[in-house]
Amino acid sequence: MLVSIEDRVPASQLDEASEALEELAGVLAEEQTLDDVLHQLAESASRVIPDAENVSVTVVGPDGATTAAATDRKVVAIDTDQYAAGNGPCLQAAKTHRPVRATAEGGREKWPEFAAAAEKAGVRAYLSAPLVVEGDVLGALNLYSSVEAAFDPFDEALLRLFTTASAAAITGFRRYERTRGLVDNLERALASRGEIEQAKGVLMAAHGISDAEAFQRLVEESQTHNTKLRVVARNLLDSVRKT
Repeated sequence: MLVSIEDRVPASQLDEASEALEELAGVLAEEQTLDDVLHQLAESASRVIPDAENVSVTVVGPDGATTAAATDRKVVAIDTDQYAAGNGPCLQAAKTHRPVRATAEGGREKWPEFAAAAEKAGVRAYLSAPLVVEGDVLGALNLYSSVEAAFDPFDEALLRLFTTASAAAITGFRRYERTRGLVDNLERALASRGEIEQAKGVLMAAHGISDAEAFQRLVEESQTHNTKLRVVARNLLDSVRKT
């Protein structure tokens, strides 16, 4: 006979999970920093997933993996040692795009650094699920328990909900950063254009030359001194203001 999740799990547990996900929806809709959002995700996962005593969020960036959020600093070393060693259940989950469950006892041979750090922190069971969006690995969501038998299929099902929310948060933040970078570049370009136009005007008035000739002088100065054109223009304007 098939047994549904509702039959195995108290209604209060399901209600709490539903409330936590509603809270997360509100957090993701607000303008918060990525750290704030990921910490909220970690706290919610720790509260809702039955066996998760602590939770951390691994973010994989151009410079490697880092722990962006954790419910307790004592478990951060477990992930940090994996990053330094270049292997462990956390990194395997990110690499294979599949959840990985490990124990300190069972991981001694395969992941000695992970096993040593886990035992030191009193962690007996560890479950890591990848954060992946359209094939792009963003990191992993990691659960810790002091009970070796912890983490069953229901825990994994709940964990997938939180990995989806975490991946959405990281993706949204990175998209915002790229957009903000483009806007900043545009603003700098517009400011530089204004300074260059002013510098051209100064040269035209001082030497009785054309717009094109004034611009060519600025370009030659830039090339001679290996200095950006906007810096040449700004220096010229500064010198005029001081006289």
